[in-house]
Amino acid sequence: MTEFADLELGLHQREAGLFTVEMRYSQPNSDADIRVGQGHPIAVQFNFQELLMKIVDPAAYGAMLTQSLFADKDLLAAFSKARASAQTGQSPLRIRLIIGPSAPELNGLFWETLRDPENDKATLFTGEQVYFSRYLSSLDWRPVKLRSKGSLKVLVAVANPGGLDQYSLAPVDVPAELARAQAALKDIPVMALPSKPEERCTLQGIIDHLRAGCDILYLAAHGSFVKEEPWLWLEDEQGGVARVSGYDLVTRIRELDVQPRLVVLASCQSAGKGAGAALQALGPKLAEGGVPAVVAMQGNISMDSVARFMPVFFSELQQDGQVDRAMSVARGVVRDASDFWMPVLFMRLRSGRVWYTPGFGGEADFKKWPSLLTSLQVGKCTPIIGAGLYEALLGSWRDLALSLAEKYRYPLAHFYRDALPQVTQFLSVDQSASTLLLELENVIRERVQNRLAADLPDTLKGAQASLIDLISFGGQKLRSVDELEQHRVLAGLKLPIYVTTNYDNMMTDALKEAGVDPQMVICPWSERFSASSIYDKEPEYRPSAERPLVYHLFGHFSVPDSLVLTEDDYFEFLIGVTSNKDLIPTVVRRALTDTALMFLGFQLDDWAFRIFFRSIMDLQGGGRRSKYAHIAVQVDPDEIRNYDPRRAREYLEDYFEDDSISIYWGQSADFIRELVAQRTANGKES
Repeated sequence: MTEFADLELGLHQREAGLFTVEMRYSQPNSDADIRVGQGHPIAVQFNFQELLMKIVDPAAYGAMLTQSLFADKDLLAAFSKARASAQTGQSPLRIRLIIGPSAPELNGLFWETLRDPENDKATLFTGEQVYFSRYLSSLDWRPVKLRSKGSLKVLVAVANPGGLDQYSLAPVDVPAELARAQAALKDIPVMALPSKPEERCTLQGIIDHLRAGCDILYLAAHGSFVKEEPWLWLEDEQGGVARVSGYDLVTRIRELDVQPRLVVLASCQSAGKGAGAALQALGPKLAEGGVPAVVAMQGNISMDSVARFMPVFFSELQQDGQVDRAMSVARGVVRDASDFWMPVLFMRLRSGRVWYTPGFGGEADFKKWPSLLTSLQVGKCTPIIGAGLYEALLGSWRDLALSLAEKYRYPLAHFYRDALPQVTQFLSVDQSASTLLLELENVIRERVQNRLAADLPDTLKGAQASLIDLISFGGQKLRSVDELEQHRVLAGLKLPIYVTTNYDNMMTDALKEAGVDPQMVICPWSERFSASSIYDKEPEYRPSAERPLVYHLFGHFSVPDSLVLTEDDYFEFLIGVTSNKDLIPTVVRRALTDTALMFLGFQLDDWAFRIFFRSIMDLQGGGRRSKYAHIAVQVDPDEIRNYDPRRAREYLEDYFEDDSISIYWGQSADFIRELVAQRTANGKES
């Protein structure tokens, strides 16, 4: 992965007509920052009226804006030093512009026209050496969860309503727009709207497609910015003009359970038209609403420039997922056009990526696949299943924690708002343990019912529906349509023991569908509950491929008091299983020390996982674990929770290295796909 040199430029109002500039520069592989303008603020001024008059000549506008920004020799020297440092390290320079709330008028300047301060004949943000984005903060606390390139989906929506001529607007060539997008996106699946002659590009149609699962939205439609409000010319159900407020689109996207990672607006004035209230335009509003990266147009960009810019942008985005790099390269292609500066990128992604490439760190070919495949073939492998396997059905555990935190006004540090043990601990104290269990069930029930609304039988609708039956129904639906559904694949491995930290029957159900007779056992980690066990009836029961054991380490929905949810629960669990090793059956303890382990569906930096991990790693006989190849699947550390994702990744790799655990960077679904491919290639599929 390319390492970048990062330069943040912060602009704030000092007094009327006078602004201060702060600069923070960080080199790749270095913890040190170079900071300019904090101890001794650097003052700058901009002649807004004169700049506005020069926009007919983008080169002159850019030259004047550059001279104003770098008028202070100390700032110019610091910028030159930062760029030279990046060039010496052969790293691209990523510039992020942060305009403080005290200086809203600066958002109306056309920063993309900036010239090279050391060579005013050249533009600054074209090519592959300097990337640029505008940072806008968001009130949406949801973490930005990247997906692997192989699982991306794109919605290309093109609106060409009848009657555009009444607004003096040219028709939009729908087939040509769709063809260009599909050609540029190549192997990434594209959903087209419209996809058939009778289909219309309506607001509801766009939202319905996004709700079905979409990572990138490309919207080609006429737009305008009138009286500080954005408008889009979409279609109504009859194909006529539906003049839609951009705020309606923003609201509908903000309300989605999972927002697109990138929205590209091939729409005039979608980033405003300079001066005035630029932040009220559609692009900035989408960014403020939570979309992590938005490409929009400042002004009336020509269709010719869009036609040249977009294929290059999407083609470059395909290479590495870096939005700001793709923007810079595409802008370079249209640098000869008078409107080359109109595409704007609003972004709050620290890495600039909208997708990642899954795999085992820097290993192009994981050398331990043969060992793992052999362990699977002889039944010497134990899957350990985490909450990530729930996501296809009810979303992430972190999103669930956020919804509870918002409803009950979680008052502690904001970075714990998506940590379920901390949020549930607060809820159990602030309300009661019974309220916590009831509320958790209600939230999960509502999420599953919303996702399965069209398929649910009447018995599973409403607030009284059995949560266990509802999740089982959803799991069956997922397995029936996806041969790579994770529980289905795991059941097909025909292993004797499956350990799960989840509370449902999805693993047991999948094993039954695979034709075996699974036995479910709940870990008796606390004296406050009791649960029946196969060992009560058959003390000599030994798990096998025909009668596998599904061991619920953190409880099961059927016994509410068995659920390990709060911080206190985790502490009690840890104390219980470490002080009394016999709580966990001998066959399970042996599996955790004498078989290859596959950790699936965990975030390895989660507090809850770390407690669980140490409790099982301290089991007697753990030294024998080094005989096997162990796998832990971990989504690449995200940019919201980790200030430096690269170093966080290195830390986790070092942490688990002593336990002979290899980390697969990606989602568990990515790993399952690769596992199936490896077994097929090696002839080990049964």
